[in-house]
Amino acid sequence: MDWQAWHDTYDVPDSWLARRLLAVQDRIRDALDTAPPGPLRAISVCAGQGRDLIDVLADHPRRDDVRARLVELDPGNTATARESAHRAGLTRVEVVTGDASLTEHYRDLAPADLVLVCGVFGNVVEAGIERTVDTCTRLCAPGGTVVWTRHRAAPDRVPLVCDWFEERGFERLWLSEPDAGYGVGAHRFTGEPGELLPGQRMFDFVGYDVLKAARAGAQAARP
Repeated sequence: MDWQAWHDTYDVPDSWLARRLLAVQDRIRDALDTAPPGPLRAISVCAGQGRDLIDVLADHPRRDDVRARLVELDPGNTATARESAHRAGLTRVEVVTGDASLTEHYRDLAPADLVLVCGVFGNVVEAGIERTVDTCTRLCAPGGTVVWTRHRAAPDRVPLVCDWFEERGFERLWLSEPDAGYGVGAHRFTGEPGELLPGQRMFDFVGYDVLKAARAGAQAARP
């Protein structure tokens, strides 16, 4: 998968990805608008080119309150994110090229007021989704917001993801409609964060194309 070319769909007006991005950005603005005064911390897991957070911070009144770290494996995408942050004058936004599934990237910023897990849940197996949701109880500060995405293609796991968050002390703030063409959710953490241990892996990134092919193969093999 060429993950830099994948991002080109964001630039296609009214594409599902462009519409999903707008929904995610609205949730980010809500989180910043309702956060208490003072410094804020933000974490973005598998950040891609950082279009969601960087584009919101660029003109948000609280831009200078936010210290953010974006972690992404693809060096082309991180180069784009760094350039975008630089153009916007966001000196407190750090972009890291690395394996976003590893907890050590976030330990000095956790617990954070805003955690973005966008473009992850559709690319990992269910056990990885649940493990990541569980880790969010250590990534997210009390009252902090997690914004996440997951496609609605069959099997639709968005209701299950909501259940996993809510079983762990997250309150549902917003969920996209089932027929929106994408899945976006926002949950507020109502509990107390546990310790984020080093050396832990939240998920193994498989890729939605690989998972889709595997499901098609399994269906074809059925009698």
